[in-house]
Amino acid sequence: MKDFAAIDFETANNDPASVCSIGVVIVRNGIISDRIYELIKPEPEWYAYWNTRIHGLTEKDTMNALTFDKVWQKVEPHIEGLPLVAHNSAFDERCLKAAFKTYGMTYPDYTFYCTCRVARKVFGQNILPDYQLHTVAAHCGYVLRNHHHALADAEACAIIAQHIL
Repeated sequence: MKDFAAIDFETANNDPASVCSIGVVIVRNGIISDRIYELIKPEPEWYAYWNTRIHGLTEKDTMNALTFDKVWQKVEPHIEGLPLVAHNSAFDERCLKAAFKTYGMTYPDYTFYCTCRVARKVFGQNILPDYQLHTVAAHCGYVLRNHHHALADAEACAIIAQHIL
């Protein structure tokens, strides 16, 4: 696959609609052509302790950010017609669908590919100690330095996808 958009969401709490940041890496003709990172004012707007521990974002970081619907208006033209790729795509697809529903937006049935699932098939069970994003990325030659930053995670996913999809 030479053209795709790798995508990653971070959430403020356990509600999948509570996206508080998005990272998107656009790959065209096998080359990273664009990177998008946006903080998002989450809905519902509260931060769970564990989520903040993972990604470091708080209400202070997103209090002046755009809401998901406004951010998506900026992102959508860049990904139009592209399949979406995510590591553990079930999570990111669930977040995207929940945010669309929260804002009364019509979900356009994006095609998702999962680099975690494919990595398990491609590398088998005995090659890697686990199939977490940073482990698979390292196996593909990419050192993920800022894990759980949405753009860093999307870039790691894009590198993995270039190797295995």
